Formats: sequence, structure tokens, C-alpha cells
Amino acid sequence: MTSETVEVLFERYGPAYRWLVTVTAMTGMVSMVLSMTSINVAVPDVMGAFGIGQDKAQWMSTAYLATMTTGMLLSSWLISILGERVIFLATLSLFSIGAVVGGLAPTIDFVIFARVMQGLAAGITQPLVMATLFNVFPPERRGSAMGVLGLGIVFAPAIGPTLGGIAIDLFSWRYVFFISLPLCAVAMVLGALFMPSRRPPDRIPVFDWAGFGFLCVALMCLLTALADGQREGWSSDYIVLLLTIGAVAAAGFILRELFAKAPLLDLTIFANPAFASAAMIGFIFGAGLLGSTYVIPVFVQTIQGYTPLRSGLLLMPAGLLLAFIFPLAGRVSDTMPSHILITGGLIVFAAAFFLMGAADVNTGFWTFAFFTMLTRLGLGFVNPVLNASALKAVPPDKVRQGAGAVTFIRQLGGAFGVSLLVAFLEQRTHFHSEAFTATQSVGHGPSMDLIAIVGRMFGEIGLPAAEQDQMALSYLGQVVYAQARTLAFQDTFMVIGIVALLALIPAWAMSRSHRNERSASPPRVAMPATSAVRPRQAAE
Repeated sequence: MTSETVEVLFERYGPAYRWLVTVTAMTGMVSMVLSMTSINVAVPDVMGAFGIGQDKAQWMSTAYLATMTTGMLLSSWLISILGERVIFLATLSLFSIGAVVGGLAPTIDFVIFARVMQGLAAGITQPLVMATLFNVFPPERRGSAMGVLGLGIVFAPAIGPTLGGIAIDLFSWRYVFFISLPLCAVAMVLGALFMPSRRPPDRIPVFDWAGFGFLCVALMCLLTALADGQREGWSSDYIVLLLTIGAVAAAGFILRELFAKAPLLDLTIFANPAFASAAMIGFIFGAGLLGSTYVIPVFVQTIQGYTPLRSGLLLMPAGLLLAFIFPLAGRVSDTMPSHILITGGLIVFAAAFFLMGAADVNTGFWTFAFFTMLTRLGLGFVNPVLNASALKAVPPDKVRQGAGAVTFIRQLGGAFGVSLLVAFLEQRTHFHSEAFTATQSVGHGPSMDLIAIVGRMFGEIGLPAAEQDQMALSYLGQVVYAQARTLAFQDTFMVIGIVALLALIPAWAMSRSHRNERSASPPRVAMPATSAVRPRQAAE
């Protein structure tokens, strides 16, 4: 195999190579981010196509995020063996195969398997792209490269739901999987030309397979328990067994990483209070961002009757605002303490969901769009500042491990956020349904009036008298369920806001840790002027 290192490619393409490989990396990442966000507008259609509930449908998002999280830990090991080019092309191929499998899936299990393939590919690709750009750009220009890459990654979620809605309205939900295929094909051609490659090493590096196995088992068992808990019963033997195995595997992963010679995740950096606080905020950030990105399209389609396209258009202004806020937040963070921006962003994010907690079928399009824009305004000031604050808290020799850990924790929060929110939504739907059903009796005047009115309407269209009451009761049941579902979504929005406020606790701990570090640092003492230095020079 011919080795085409960064140096060889620079000799071939000159200084323009930096931007050629940046466009290559951005094209690959955008294709994957598009798939991650566009699938959410297809959830109601997939539920109808396969006759499944929310607990099963949410795996389309959860499986992607969970395998993306584990894939990040495989990335550097695979690159060290096969090189950037081979891994980049392999992950794009795997992602494309997953898209085809998902689009042609005969059952929901095939859809979930396709999302596992795509999530694994995306998880391996993300660190690869970052490491490649760090290698081709000098330190003083890496910020510009990250900005270009970040703009593409932020822009993709803005248009992803809209493109997904267009595909569903014009064709079907299956075409949502095919949206990213053209970009994947372009990225593969560019990757074959501009991604660096290397010869396989003589000796394969050590990989912590035991720790990786513990992590996979923990995620699979815990997320499955959260997804099936409402249906199977939270105290059932099946759910208790899953939770027990998941907890034991999670403890095994932590112990393994503490004592392994080549750990997947350097847990010692979490002993730093500022970094630990930033990681906790990152977990909540991931849960809030990705959880709300899943819940909002489902709400407007199932409660307000939006089409997939209309729900995608609803999210577009918020995505575009986020693309504008990211660079602005970077500039503001240079002049303001990070904990102030993080605290302000979390408060705005929480306030938006408290407002959303009053949304119902009558909430207007632009009112709800404004609420979603407020959520992205808050998150836009949290994310860039959070990453910088986390990396400032670790020693220079731990920056790389810190960056990987923060990204890992944020994606982990996203996976658990979607599962927890869906589990809570299902539980509250059941709670409100039972509460409303208990009030539907013969003595309940409004219900009896509704049955009488609906019965007369069915009679006017020619329905036999024997079936009028039965159809009216069925309609009443639908009204009760719709109202219960609306209240459950409102409860879910309120919980997201409360969780965001809980993140103020680690934000406060982060600010206190930074103040302690500044107070512990020795004060700068002015050197006294010597006789060889004139007083004016000393003053200068």
C-alpha cells in the first residue's frame, strides 16, 4: 500500500491542500449530521407504518446516539492501524449501507439496525475529522478551520428536518434515509484524493477491549430498560435484571478505566472540579439539545397535526439562529467570564421550555418557532464556552484526553436524554389517561353532552341508531387520549426546563473553582528598580 502522508499531499497540492481536506472533512460530517437530525420528523410516519409505539420508535434516535458514543472510543485505535483515508472511506461506506438498509427495511428492527450502523460510522468519523484538521493546520490557524467545519455541522441540523419533511411529503418516510447518499458519494471521492494515508504498523497498538465490552453492555441494558420500562412494568423481573446488569457493567467500566494501562477514557481528569462541572453541564446540554430535537417534531405532528415538512420548517429558524450565535458567543467569551455566559444560556433555555409547557393544539406556528429559537439562543451561548472552559481546566498534556471526554459525555447525555424523555412522556400519558377516564361517568355533564352532540352528527350522515352511541363513545375516547397526550408533552417540556436549571449547580461550582484557582495563584510582584535603571524606565 502506498503511503500518502500529509507532507506528500502538501507537495502535490501546495498550501491549498489545507482547505481541500477541510472541505472533504466537512462534506463527510455534514452528510452524517443531516441523517441524525432529519430522521426525527419521520417518527410519526414510522410509527404508523409499523404499528409501533413511542417506546420502540425512539430507538431510531437512541441507537444512533449510543453507537456514536461508543464509536468515538474506537476511532483513534483504528486510525493508528489503517490510517485516515481507509477509515474515512470505510465509515462512509458503512454509513451509506446503513442508509440503504434503513430505506428498504421491512420491519422496525431493520430500521434500528441501520441506525446502529450509521451511528457507529458517525462516531468513528467525528474524532478522525478533528484530528486530521489539527494535523494539516498550524496552531494559529486551527481556529479558522474549526470555525469552517463547525459552521457546516451547525448548518446541517438547520436544514436537515426541512429536507426530511420534503422527502416525506413528496415520497415517503423511507426517502429520509436516502437524503445523505449524494453527499456521502461526493465525500468518498474527495476522501480518496485528499485524505492522508499510511502503511499499517508492524505492531498493532493495545486496545482496551474489556472496557469497551463493559461500556457496550451497560449502554445496551440501561437504554433498553428505559425504553421498555413503561410497557413491561418498572418493577418486572425483566426490567430489574436489565438495570442490574447495566449498573454492574457501568461499575465495571469505571473500575477498568481507572486501572487499565491504556484506558479508553482517562477518568483521572474528572478529579479536577472545574472539568467535572463542565462535563456534568455537557451531559445535561446533550440531553436537552438532542432530547428536545426529538420531542418537538413529534409534538407538533401528533398534537397540532403538522405535516413533516411543516414541522421541519418550524425548526429551521432556530437552526439558522444557532449558526449565527456560535461565532458571536466565541467573541463574547473573550471579554466575559465563562460561567456567566453558561448560566445565562441555561436560564434562557429553561425559560423557553417553561413557555413551551403551556403549548397546546391552538399554539400558533410562529409562537412555537419563537420558543424553539429561544432554546437554541440559550444553547448557542453554552456550547462553545463550555468546551473552552473544560479544556482550560486540564493540564496541557491532558488537553487531548479532555476534549475526547467532553465530547463522549455530551453524546452520552444525548442518548440517555432521548430515552428518559420518551419514558417520562409515556408514563405521564398513562397517568393523565387514567385520571381523565376516571371522570367519564354518566353523571359527568360535559361528556354526556359531547356524546349526544356527536351521536346526532353521526345520525345526520346516515349512521344506524345502534351504532351512533358506540361511535360517539369511541370519539370521546380519542378526545380523552389527545388531551392526556397534550398534558404529557407539557409535563415533558417543563421537566426539560427544570433539568436545565439543575445544571446551574455545576455552573456555580465551576465559577467557584475558577475563583479559587485565581486566588491560590501567587500575586504578581513588581520588581524594584535597581541603581542601573532610571526611575522613568522603572515606571515604564
